[in-house]
Amino acid sequence: MFDSLTSKLDAILKKFKGKGVLNEQDIQEGLREVRLALLEADVNFKVVKAFIDRIKERAMGQEVMKSLSPGQQIVKIVYEELCSIMGEHSKGIQLSPNPPTVIMLSGLQGSGKTTTAGKLARMFKQSGRKALLVAADIRRPAAVRQLCVLGENLKVQVYTPDGGKDAVTVCRDGVEYARMYGHDVVILDTAGRLHIDDELMEELVRIKDIVKPAEHLLVVDAMTGQDAVNIATHFDKLLDITGIILTKMDGDARGGAVLSIRHVTGKPIMLVGMGEKLDQLEPFYPERIASRILGMGDVLSLIEKAQSAYSLEEVSKLKTKLKGDGFTLEDFRAQMKQLQKLGSLTDLIQMIPGGKKILQAAGGEIPEDSLKRVEAIINSMTVRERVNHTVINGSRRKRIAKGSGTNVEEVNRLLKHFLEAKKMMKGFSGAKGKLSMLNKARRLFS
Repeated sequence: MFDSLTSKLDAILKKFKGKGVLNEQDIQEGLREVRLALLEADVNFKVVKAFIDRIKERAMGQEVMKSLSPGQQIVKIVYEELCSIMGEHSKGIQLSPNPPTVIMLSGLQGSGKTTTAGKLARMFKQSGRKALLVAADIRRPAAVRQLCVLGENLKVQVYTPDGGKDAVTVCRDGVEYARMYGHDVVILDTAGRLHIDDELMEELVRIKDIVKPAEHLLVVDAMTGQDAVNIATHFDKLLDITGIILTKMDGDARGGAVLSIRHVTGKPIMLVGMGEKLDQLEPFYPERIASRILGMGDVLSLIEKAQSAYSLEEVSKLKTKLKGDGFTLEDFRAQMKQLQKLGSLTDLIQMIPGGKKILQAAGGEIPEDSLKRVEAIINSMTVRERVNHTVINGSRRKRIAKGSGTNVEEVNRLLKHFLEAKKMMKGFSGAKGKLSMLNKARRLFS
């Protein structure tokens, strides 16, 4: 995500930080490069102009020109202005005081709307809400079945249309059903189109007028760049949407939609889809995205991911084992499995400050089978070897390597990093410990 833009901005800001004193020409030249980088990232030209003008106005002031560290001040200004154009603060979905809260999803075909409906249902279920999915996309072949499959996987009820009913009636009846059977949230999966047309808009307007949703969210594919902004503008003009969900953010290497859509439409980005899995829907935090764009990492999101995978009971048990020097290779394997729940190592490392540079040194990404190789090595050990690593001599290492399909060098490296991890994890405590474990995993595969 944002790889190209991050690399270019990092190189430009390095020039600023490399100078003890900045004059007007330095600032002008640097901002010209920033403008080109943003335009190449497919950011809306009006947004780029407003962004550069604002930075220039602040950079020419006393806070930079008279500063002892003008380069750092420029970085601070760029960060603050990035946050500003994306909305400054996150805005979540507003739940109605009188349930059910009706959430209407709109968007073009292929934007990931039906999958997003499932992700939303999961998110509300995780927070203790009773959600109902309404299959109102009666035009696309197999759309109803797709939503039913998602509902089955999530154990969330899906309201399906009777034969002959139109989408407006389905939505109205679905909301009434939710009201009768005590659902807290209703998610309407409406039909998409290959392009914006009058028929689509008229149907959406009628649905909105009848069910009066608390939130009307537009689902947009982030990878479409400028088109995402144009689509959002058109939908908002006719339907007055309340917010935006950007999908396929994990594949958006440029970032144009993220940096443009809020500034152009005035409507907040509420959630972002970071992958195809149902747990890959995240709140949108402008300050965290700005930090990622500038290569500063995203430690808060990393900590939240760690907290979702590690329970307090698990942490407590681990602390007890470490105090008694009882941390074994079996425990190490268990920690590797927990780490897999957080997502790909490549994505996690990018959340660490300086993580992009770590990845560059490692060749761009960490192979996704790395953790599986570690697990295979440990699985090839006997119970005695996993509990007491000191018995693993030369002949045992050869046997373990052969059994795991690896080599002795990999077995030796694993044992070395296990001992280092064991030593480091003596200080395992809360978020700090989880980050230490993540760092250890990164070193293990670099």
